[in-house]
Amino acid sequence: MTNHIDRSALTGLTPSDQALFRRFGTGAAARPPFVLLHQAFEATARRRPEAVAVTHAGESLTYRELDRRANLLAERLVRLGVSPGDRVGLFVRRSIPMIVGILGVLKAGAAYVPQDARITSSAHLAHIVATADIRVVLTLSDCVTVRSALPGRVVLAVDKLSGERAEPPAVATTPGDPAVVIFTSGTTGTPNGVAVTHANLCNVVTHGPGALGVRPGMKVSQLLNIAFDMAAWEIFVALCRGAELVIRGRSILQAVRSVDVVIATPSVLASLDPAQCRNVAVVAVAGERCPRPLADAWSSFTRFHNACGPTEVTIVNTIAPPHRRGEEPTIGSPLPNTTVYVLDEHLRPCPIGEVGELWAGGACVSQGYLGKAS
Repeated sequence: MTNHIDRSALTGLTPSDQALFRRFGTGAAARPPFVLLHQAFEATARRRPEAVAVTHAGESLTYRELDRRANLLAERLVRLGVSPGDRVGLFVRRSIPMIVGILGVLKAGAAYVPQDARITSSAHLAHIVATADIRVVLTLSDCVTVRSALPGRVVLAVDKLSGERAEPPAVATTPGDPAVVIFTSGTTGTPNGVAVTHANLCNVVTHGPGALGVRPGMKVSQLLNIAFDMAAWEIFVALCRGAELVIRGRSILQAVRSVDVVIATPSVLASLDPAQCRNVAVVAVAGERCPRPLADAWSSFTRFHNACGPTEVTIVNTIAPPHRRGEEPTIGSPLPNTTVYVLDEHLRPCPIGEVGELWAGGACVSQGYLGKAS
């Protein structure tokens, strides 16, 4: 991964290819409206305190109440010694307290480390706790296996916290601090923890194509596993842009039928009948190759975006403009403040049309893997 290509490296390209290389490889320069995720959320809580922030299983919280509960949790975490640079386990299942946990950790200055407690083995949780050096774990009161799997750690049930505090603790969080640590699938070995910063996430969700046009009054679905990096896109594009986050229950279809914006993998989207989801206005897919028939079907009534990018470059680092039916989906162009170059095996720029490897840079590159040199 690289931030920029030296001008001299382009000398092997024709003048027209040099121009195209710069055009397609460099995102727009634009300042995000926020550089801390929880501050973007708090801005809506101040402007629209009675608006619904999150809904799940027939229950909902306003922005005011979600902010209050997150502040309460943040204060508790700070009293437990959690501080900027720390990592807090979030071993939960889909729920409103899951969202309280995320925001509470961020307000305490730490990074949350998410796992779905329903399906993650005790051995994997123990590996994550050790690798991320987690001292405090947030869970739910009915996730009893989490507590037994983590001896010697402080385990709090987010759904059992009570109190009246309404103000966030005074914590000096910086844009370069990690907000979340995502453990990759580990298909080539032991799972690695990828630390992703506030600034990089804000660059995706608070402006530009990654914001997907989300605005107050819209509803955004939360369909994906909390441990998957794209779940952060779902959650923060809603809460940082003043929309309502709709957390799915058992039925993905039921959630999708009630929202305006869907972020999913192509395989998740393919499990749905587009004819039953005509309320959806915007769809973004990533994580897998998007088949053209899928893009064609959904783009007939939505603004459909295909995107690309591994966890290591902050969820996605390219997003395509709205898909046109009959055309092959592309991965689009770099997000603002980022670069994406196609280089050959000698790290030289490839002429347009040649096959190479994608190299990414700018405000997307993560801090690397926990415990390993970047």
